[in-house]
Amino acid sequence: MTVDGMSARLERAGLEIADPWYSEGPLPPREAWRRVTSGETAPLVTLPGDRLAEVDARWHRLAAENGFFEGDGLFLVEIDGPRPGSGPRHWARVRLTPGWDLTGGLRPAPDGQAEFVAMAVGGDTLLGVTADADGVRITVVDRIAERVEAEALRAAEETPRQREEAWESLLAGASRKFWLLWAESLGGNPGVPDDLRIELLGLSGALPYYRQSAAVVEAAMAHEDPSVRARFAEYQRNLTAEQLGRLIVAETEARYRAYLIWTARHKGLPSAVCEQLVTDPSFAVREELAQLPGLPVPVLAALSADSHACVRAAACGPAWPHLDERTREGLLHDDDGSVRTAALLRHHEDHPVPRSVFEAAEPGVQARMVEGCRLARDLAERVTRDEDPARRRSLARNPFLETDLVLLLGEDHDGDVRFQASVHPRLSEEERARIDFPFEPRSMSRDLDWVAALHGDPDAMRRLAASAHPVVRRGVARARHLPPDVVERLARDEDRIVHLFLAESCEDAPAELLLSVWRWWTGSFSHPNRPHSHPNFPRRDLLRYADDPSPRMRRLALDDPDSTPELVERFGRDVSDEVRARAADDPRLSAASAVRLLSDPYDTVRAAAARHPELPARTLVGLLRDLATAETAARHPGLPVPVMRRILEEARAALA
Repeated sequence: MTVDGMSARLERAGLEIADPWYSEGPLPPREAWRRVTSGETAPLVTLPGDRLAEVDARWHRLAAENGFFEGDGLFLVEIDGPRPGSGPRHWARVRLTPGWDLTGGLRPAPDGQAEFVAMAVGGDTLLGVTADADGVRITVVDRIAERVEAEALRAAEETPRQREEAWESLLAGASRKFWLLWAESLGGNPGVPDDLRIELLGLSGALPYYRQSAAVVEAAMAHEDPSVRARFAEYQRNLTAEQLGRLIVAETEARYRAYLIWTARHKGLPSAVCEQLVTDPSFAVREELAQLPGLPVPVLAALSADSHACVRAAACGPAWPHLDERTREGLLHDDDGSVRTAALLRHHEDHPVPRSVFEAAEPGVQARMVEGCRLARDLAERVTRDEDPARRRSLARNPFLETDLVLLLGEDHDGDVRFQASVHPRLSEEERARIDFPFEPRSMSRDLDWVAALHGDPDAMRRLAASAHPVVRRGVARARHLPPDVVERLARDEDRIVHLFLAESCEDAPAELLLSVWRWWTGSFSHPNRPHSHPNFPRRDLLRYADDPSPRMRRLALDDPDSTPELVERFGRDVSDEVRARAADDPRLSAASAVRLLSDPYDTVRAAAARHPELPARTLVGLLRDLATAETAARHPGLPVPVMRRILEEARAALA
């Protein structure tokens, strides 16, 4: 249900909403509904469906007896109902207003009955209202924490026979939907042996996104489905340039050959493969090849003379330095306009654009000239006075612009123009410091290519690390290796994004800086798990944080090799969901505690507990049978190999 739809129903029932997406209920809503409808507790009240006012009165009395309205009067309610589903469920934190009407106002349809479950904030008792043809029932489930503990202890005491029966029951009654869902999710299971991974090719779209062994990669390269081959080529980082070249040459479909060449943009291709692709029958393949960095000179020359205009246009720029004057003139006067434009732009990286040529060009070409070509002095001066600030910003990005004009743009009335001028590579650091540019310290900034090109120059790094411009210093911090004095200077920098980039990118970042960044940064898509995965991140003397007020620091104590299973158990009951999730991810956590944390109110904790290697088979089977948890459970490395094999067989049969 959308937040608007839920809010409308709650307001119609006379409830004031304090928070429609409350996460800190004693139980997750799905677990609360399960306990109300499972039959573990008999309904306390059953009334005919036409006596809704009496249902409200009885519910209110029971709620008051169980402390629902104490303090500020706020309590928790969930109204999505007990029906199964895989979507997220949330508590709403609400209070009653005068004239409230829960059973009437929460009806999902004019002829439907209201069904809802409620708890006191921080309480230990559930009140569930459910309805069917026989009437409306109010079920009270008390001592929730005690029940969760007792069930977890019972689940952990699993005998070998019970384990065997659990897996037999799973395989006996699964539907087609579950077989296919489990097979798809097995692609992310680290416990699947290579022979089964090879059989999963084509069945699990998740498989290419996880690092695979050489045997699985080889099998994927020979798979009959070109989309499987293409996904492996894109996502398997251990695929070599030679393997990729072999795959491209063997590919029969032109669109896949072009796609595979695109995936080689960071690896490159063997020269022999490039020479073979120059004569590929598909111009789309040759065009993609022309955009591949680092091509051999003979290949570039051949592509610049290709029969198809789009290939010549793509090859023109990279081939230009290696072409003779006659070939360049031919491209400048090519029959195709796109080729002439590409040649013109590349020509004017070496020769200034005169005003007459600029004015004769189309607006789109003019924009590219302003940003990337050498401009005649009078033309460049004219653009510095252009009325359009976007054009002046483009000029400020032009790497060929003379220093005095960059400084002139550094005095522009538009702040964005001044900022672009302030990061120009021609400026000395003294000149850069004189520009008054707008800057938001919390803002993320893109890397400067010219700084990245100097990463291997220690003297340049020393000079730029002392820059008054934070974006320049951030660019220095992105270097993989830096001299010790530069690292020390950046570690003291006033800009914390410099610290972050140093922690993410620089292998020389010191331990104390990494700990400092860890306090406030959890990792990004481009640098997942940094700074924690950094080789210099401290691994010892972390027990000192076991009682730290910060949950992020507290959880580090479990990384210390001297930490104990007792500390893991203690952290499994920590007040912070972040600390509980770390404990749930620790293999030393007891099976009973892992089962208990499956009832945690936070998704991250439950997900970590669902991956715990000591989960009992009966518990894991329950997770596999629930659409909301089936994908996570199918990635559990504790699935027996015979069960994995059966899933594979049934999924294949379901698709046949």
